Formats: sequence, C-alpha cells, structure tokens
Amino acid sequence: METAPILAWTLQTEIPVPADVQALLVEGEQAVASFKTFRDSATFTTKRLIVRDAQGLTGKKVEITSLPYSSIHMWSSENAGGVLDRDAEIELWTKAGHIKVKLKRGADIRRIDSLLAWAVLQH
Repeated sequence: METAPILAWTLQTEIPVPADVQALLVEGEQAVASFKTFRDSATFTTKRLIVRDAQGLTGKKVEITSLPYSSIHMWSSENAGGVLDRDAEIELWTKAGHIKVKLKRGADIRRIDSLLAWAVLQH
C-alpha cells in the first residue's frame, strides 16, 4: 500500500551554510551541511534537518520545518536510473509520517545518505 508523503522537498547542489541558519541553532548545535532547494535551503545540523522555504511572490514569508533526527524511524535511498530517470530520491519514515526528498542532478545521493546515517544512527 503506497501512502502519500506529508511533505516533499527537492534538494539540488550543496552550498555553504546560510548565515541566517545560525540564528535557528540551539546551544551546542552546529550546522554540518546545506543544500539548495527550489527557493531556499535545507541544512543538516548535529541535531536535526532544518528546511527553509521562502514563500509568496516576494519570498519575504518563510516557512521553517525542523525535523529532529530522533523522529526518523527509517529511510531509503534510490539513485538515478540513467538517461530517462535523472532524479534520485530519499524517503523518510518519521513519527509524523512519510517524507519524500527528490535529489536533482548535482546533489550527491551517497553524501546525503551518509549524512542521514551519521545523524540518525548516533541519536
């Protein structure tokens, strides 16, 4: 039985950690890696995944989703299939539900899979 994801994100290329992410971190938390999304960024920290999503025409309205690694029960990764299937995918099963993360060309599936393993398995 296939379930619809509660959230869907698309990661593109790895980028430097955005300066404004620092204001979101708690004491002892550090940013590890960031990726460009369609309109903003997703940042892996030592405690959670933070996804910033600029909204509206001006992008002044920003939605921030914080996913603690402790809420991730399981994940799967699927690499791109070749010429016709160019996007890779990560799927997360969490306490809140199912999240689908698409990876565009330029996002390293193995790097992201490794970040998830490091984050989830140590928490």
